Amino acid sequence: MEDGGKAYWSATLGLLSKILAVWFLVSFGAGILFAPALNSISLGGYPLGFWFAQQGAMYIFIALIFYYKKKMGEIDRQFDVHEE
Repeated sequence: MEDGGKAYWSATLGLLSKILAVWFLVSFGAGILFAPALNSISLGGYPLGFWFAQQGAMYIFIALIFYYKKKMGEIDRQFDVHEE
């Protein structure tokens, strides 16, 4: 069971690492670092960098919550630790 536990946590931490990387790129990257380059594109009448900083990041975060729920369910079923 110890090897299964390590594999489970490895899969869980891998998923969390990917989600945190996307979260960082969207919030800090698109909203701050790449904002000047993105501002040349307009979305809904607003510069894209501003849009990401104000609204777009929120939509991505909500999508990440649903993605996390789906993938954690798959990981839980794969390692037979899911709830009925």
